[in-house]
Amino acid sequence: MEHAAARFLIRWFVCSLGLWIAAGLLSSHITYGNSTVVIVIAGLILAIINAVIKPILVVLSLPANIITLGLFMIIINGLTVSLVSWLYPSLHITSFWAAIFAGMVIGLVNYLVSTILEEHKAKHVDL
Repeated sequence: MEHAAARFLIRWFVCSLGLWIAAGLLSSHITYGNSTVVIVIAGLILAIINAVIKPILVVLSLPANIITLGLFMIIINGLTVSLVSWLYPSLHITSFWAAIFAGMVIGLVNYLVSTILEEHKAKHVDL
């Protein structure tokens, strides 16, 4: 159980970091009142959505993902970010395109953090 909690905390951190970076890059399209608390809460909501709702969306959109060779995941990521903005009005995203870009930034941050953690884990494995 501790492992699952640690993974969720890392996911929460990555979502918050990605939202913060995306808000910095798209400051005219993503507003959060320059409050760290808003980013942290929005990151928590996004982490929960990614754990609960996103797998359902992926299964339901499987034909579109197969046809587009996985590129439809960009739309799904944008939908999840838009859902966070809708559920938590303190994080305001002006357009769906901004949400898609934010989803791409969060995905990139997630990839980088996962790669770093995997390399760190591989270096510290006892053989």
